[in-house]
Amino acid sequence: MLGKVLFVIYVIFIVYFLLFSEWYGRTGNTEGYRYNLVLFKEIRRFIEYREELGAFAVFTNLFGNILIFVPFGFFLPMGSKQRSFFVTVYYSFSLSLCVEVFQLITKVGCFDVDDLLLNTIGGTLGYILFAICNVVRRRYFAKKK
Repeated sequence: MLGKVLFVIYVIFIVYFLLFSEWYGRTGNTEGYRYNLVLFKEIRRFIEYREELGAFAVFTNLFGNILIFVPFGFFLPMGSKQRSFFVTVYYSFSLSLCVEVFQLITKVGCFDVDDLLLNTIGGTLGYILFAICNVVRRRYFAKKK
């Protein structure tokens, strides 16, 4: 039950943060559609221009996109009967794709295939963390018996 509650709270947070947060530059629409369909293009750009962009911008784009999906990959199997690695990867990619398409359609943010990759990696890392915690929990309760 706790896993389901935490998952719902997290999804509300992520929808707000990724789509509407003023802090993350989600105010107002741009005039044109912005998108990147070349894998690793933005990742390379952020690494190449890290000095000009600053550490915060680089961290936010590269690691922020990973970190924001780690809880998704952790809470999804925790609050679901489907605890498969592949299901978690699929849903991580699907949620990221929905966010990116929404940003493209509404012209709030930018559709970026690099974000799809980084978000999916984050969901995958969250699942791995869940699996490790699950093994530790099972061993703990097995020793108690």
